[in-house]
Amino acid sequence: MSPIELNKRQDAILQIVKENGPITGEQIAERLNLTRATLRPDLAILTMAGFLDARPRVGYFYAGKKSVVSLTESMMNLKVKDFQSMPVVVSENMTVYDAICHMFLEDVGTLFVVDKDSFLQGVLSRKDLLRTSIGSQDLNKIPVHIIMTRMPNIAYCTKYESLILAANKLIEREIDSLPVVHETEEGLEIIGRLTKTNITKAFISLAETHDL
Repeated sequence: MSPIELNKRQDAILQIVKENGPITGEQIAERLNLTRATLRPDLAILTMAGFLDARPRVGYFYAGKKSVVSLTESMMNLKVKDFQSMPVVVSENMTVYDAICHMFLEDVGTLFVVDKDSFLQGVLSRKDLLRTSIGSQDLNKIPVHIIMTRMPNIAYCTKYESLILAANKLIEREIDSLPVVHETEEGLEIIGRLTKTNITKAFISLAETHDL
């Protein structure tokens, strides 16, 4: 037996989907003479509980009660590669002044520093640049490799890594982004970046897929 006790409206929704699926939320609402907004909580409960499957731009299917909630399965299957964005990379010999300008022009919170072979050497955050800019130092004479966070103290991820695992790294390190790397014998090649914004977009996408 299901641990969830459905109300009469939820039972009616299940019967409609059983007989007419795939069917959209709007079509279900019309049959019940209700608005789509009124049905949204019921549809979310039925989908998260595994009674219904939802497909974007297609509608709802009857799935019966699943042993594992479909939302949880979808969350565990999210990968970094599906949500990563383009990295912003600078040379280890760039000056702090130029790095500050570059960060503002690119509108990012983190710069990834590479060597002459384009392999990851360090990370520059807003805090690193702000800390260095306070005082009487000539920022045009200080290369970023002097102030950057270096390997092996850099958290990173690969494109096939679980998005949840990568999100945990962001939380544990209290940082804004991770370099997405391709590991080679010569070094770490930067192929993307994963930010808190990317994580947010991923979970919004998940909610839309399950029509939450």
